[in-house]
Amino acid sequence: MASVKLEDCSQTLELNVNIKDEEEEEKIGKSVYHDKGDHVETFSTSREQQQEGHRAKRSHHLPHCEEIFPILSKLKMQRGENLYSCTGCEKSFTTSRALTVHQKEHTGGKSYSCTDCGKCFNRSSKLTIHQRVHTGEKPYSCSDCGSSFSQYGHLKSHQRIHTGEKPYFCADCGNSFTTSRALTIHQRVHTGEKPYFCSDCGKSFSRLDTLKNHQLIHQGQKPYSCSDCGKCFIKSAKLTIHQRVHTGEKPYTCSDCGESFSRLDALKSHQLIHKGQKPYVCSDCGKSFSQLGNLKTHQRIHSGEKPFSCSDCGKGFSVSGNLKTHQRIHKGEKPFSCSDCGKSFSMSGNLKTHLRIHKGEKPYSCSDCGKGFKTSAEVNVHWRTHTGEKPYHCDCGKSFSRLNTLKTHQRIHTGEKPFSCSVCGKSFSVSCNLKTHQRTHTGEKPFSCSDCGKSFSISGNLKTHHCIHKGEKPYSCTARGKC
Repeated sequence: MASVKLEDCSQTLELNVNIKDEEEEEKIGKSVYHDKGDHVETFSTSREQQQEGHRAKRSHHLPHCEEIFPILSKLKMQRGENLYSCTGCEKSFTTSRALTVHQKEHTGGKSYSCTDCGKCFNRSSKLTIHQRVHTGEKPYSCSDCGSSFSQYGHLKSHQRIHTGEKPYFCADCGNSFTTSRALTIHQRVHTGEKPYFCSDCGKSFSRLDTLKNHQLIHQGQKPYSCSDCGKCFIKSAKLTIHQRVHTGEKPYTCSDCGESFSRLDALKSHQLIHKGQKPYVCSDCGKSFSQLGNLKTHQRIHSGEKPFSCSDCGKGFSVSGNLKTHQRIHKGEKPFSCSDCGKSFSMSGNLKTHLRIHKGEKPYSCSDCGKGFKTSAEVNVHWRTHTGEKPYHCDCGKSFSRLNTLKTHQRIHTGEKPFSCSVCGKSFSVSCNLKTHQRTHTGEKPFSCSDCGKSFSISGNLKTHHCIHKGEKPYSCTARGKC
């Protein structure tokens, strides 16, 4: 016989367990008595009888059952004996309370309801935690940084930021995480699982918060607005990034070259330049890129895709930035101004090119003749004078070395004259012809002879005039002897 002394209360309790062989054990079970002075209560605790007793009338309830049965439960667990079985799933428990809590999972029983919002819970402890949403109570504070939390588990997860502990490891790639939830979400990268579906468009997501942000697009909601310019955003994180445009803040600095960035992803992409990494390869031509976005933009060259269309003229673009620049033509916007002459441009690149006129910079030179140019595009066009290349062809068979020359030529066939004089209404197929014509109204003669000071409205007329001073007569009559 094994004897266990309990001294948790004023009385001394003895738990006597008769251990026989297996057959006798099933028959006899355990004998428990509670000695209170000279009065002794005893009862048999064979499995069938004890289970029946607790499920029915509990006719053998002891006044100090609370003290005895935790110990009895531990003994039952050690011996692999579970007294309380669920009829719904056949799962067994060592206490009736554990069984009751479990059965609510089957019945959907949520007997604890929030008086503020009506939400129901199957445990009072869960209701208590939930009510902190309404009260704002955050009883668990971080001793390192002072951050407060409504749940103890959230505090524990937060503290891993300070300790650097990441106990949850991904078996596929070895990445570690501070919470099991973060690991579960990460593993969807490997499995491709996207359990959250948008009911409006059917698009699926691996994270619930990503779905909720996406749904704001359908609802037309942009709850986060910039106090400086009024621009609205779906996510608070995007507003924070946008506000750096106004503040000039660039919190992410490259350790290699010191260049700073307003976005973390921009820094990471930049660092690939130093590492020489170009992990994104085009399957069509093999060209590689350091950024995924650049690869996607490049692939539109092969596919011919132009997903960004102008609402004013319908022109399509492969890059959203090019569409925004184009729309300035319709709006008449020229936000980039030259500080030297005041001339304005719709594109920052055009301003940079223009500034080279004032600085006299010609950083691009022809390898054949050494001639300098302000842009690489000008070098490429000039290079065709050496090669004789004329890649732009008209339906009439005529070819040109420049695209804009082809477009001007095609107006001969179409009869299009898009440039009109605001004074007399006369139209021209080329903008420079309009400018020359307008001088007849203004009287402007910008081309002056250095020998005699005479001025001309057209540069060609000045060149002809120069022949007088030089004594040149370049034009000969072909009808010899007849004039």
